[in-house]
Amino acid sequence: MRDDLVGLEISDQELERLTNLPVKNELIIITKYLNIWRKYLVNKIKGSEGATAVFIGASASLFAYILFDVMVKMLAGWITIPSWLLLLFVNIWLGGVIQSLLYLMWRFKSNFLKQKMTNSLKILLNDVERYNSMIKAIDINDQIEAAGNPDVAILHRERVIEALNMTRLDLVRALKTEKILRENKNFILSNSDLFSQNLATLTSMQVTEQATEHGRILNEALQIALDVQYEMGRLQNQG
Repeated sequence: MRDDLVGLEISDQELERLTNLPVKNELIIITKYLNIWRKYLVNKIKGSEGATAVFIGASASLFAYILFDVMVKMLAGWITIPSWLLLLFVNIWLGGVIQSLLYLMWRFKSNFLKQKMTNSLKILLNDVERYNSMIKAIDINDQIEAAGNPDVAILHRERVIEALNMTRLDLVRALKTEKILRENKNFILSNSDLFSQNLATLTSMQVTEQATEHGRILNEALQIALDVQYEMGRLQNQG
């Protein structure tokens, strides 16, 4: 990613911090991370340090098995099944317990998010997704250009980056405003006289893209993303 794009994307961590909600809540599947770890080990084994990785992995597994076998004999000598089979059962049971806890956490966060979700927040989250998609599209276009296709270079790049920076500032400001309104909704409604001049504007906060400078910039950036998609399709057809 080029230097002028670094830091423009609104990350999941920043989005959750700005909203104070688990807006990117995903169910963690243990097997998925086990597969990632397995692929990592396979790559290590295939690399120059393969022998070392195999030795360390085998040593760690053997040490864990011996330690487990000793503990079983000391604490549960009455168990007659082989320790390796017991270790397998324990791992399966432990994996099931952890996955169940992860599922309950995911359900709790999902229900909490559903209760706190507002119409304005839905609109803003959709805009953030579109905004991040623009940055991704431009990054892909930059990679295509770097691969030897100068004809796909983005014209007036400085203006594009400036537009993205302004859009990011607007999105961050809107997300902060939405969070303040959401977390103080009861107080605002019960003290509406204190907000006589600004209450109507704040409580009806919407992303009016067509009527604001933010909308003009966003539409311009969206057009850039469409141009990028067109160029990518043209290059694919040529190939």
